[in-house]
Formats: sequence, structure tokens, C-alpha cells
Amino acid sequence: MEDTTIYHYASCSKSRKTLGLLKAHTDEVKIIEYLKTPPTAAELEKLVSMLGIRPVELIRLGEPVFKEHFSGKNLTDGEAIQAMVDFPILIERPIVVRGKKAVIGRPPANVELLFGA
Repeated sequence: MEDTTIYHYASCSKSRKTLGLLKAHTDEVKIIEYLKTPPTAAELEKLVSMLGIRPVELIRLGEPVFKEHFSGKNLTDGEAIQAMVDFPILIERPIVVRGKKAVIGRPPANVELLFGA
């Protein structure tokens, strides 16, 4: 059985819905509240690799903290990772990892891809 982990933000309706879909597929879901326990740079690099995207694609560009600190800047991959380390609220949510696969739960139905649906 593959481990399933969600990088979760309880105040986010998409994150809550994604968690509900996960629980319909598996009884064991590791929940990481990423604002309370932010991922390290190495963890973010691994997630980005698993997702098959560039780091900037994992950033919530509409967040006020992004606009305040990074608006108009063309971030390198390293700078994007560091921005998410420094300001975890910038991390797109939710991220679900199952085994060696990962998806962003936007829309929540994306998690079905991890279960062969």
C-alpha cells in the first residue's frame, strides 16, 4: 500500500474538499499543515520534481505577500524555492503525494489521478 500525504490548509475549501476525496480512497492520509510545519527547500524541490513543474508554477501569484515582495520580478528556480521557504503561504494548495506521484488538488478531482481513475 502506498503512503498518501496531503500538504493541507484547513481554511481553504479546495484543500478540505481534496482531503475528503482522499479519505474516500484510503483510511490513512498523512496530513501536513504546511503553514504550521513548512516544507524545507529540499522538500519543495522534491515536490516540484514530482509534480513536473518549475518552482514558480507552485507559487500563488495572487497572494498579497507575493505582490508586496516579488511583483514584477522574474524569479529563478532557486529564488522561487526560497520565496516559498520564507513565505509558506505562497505555496499552491493542496499538494497530494502518493508513492512517487504528486498532484495539485486544483481542482480537487485531480487526486483521482493518483488512484488510477
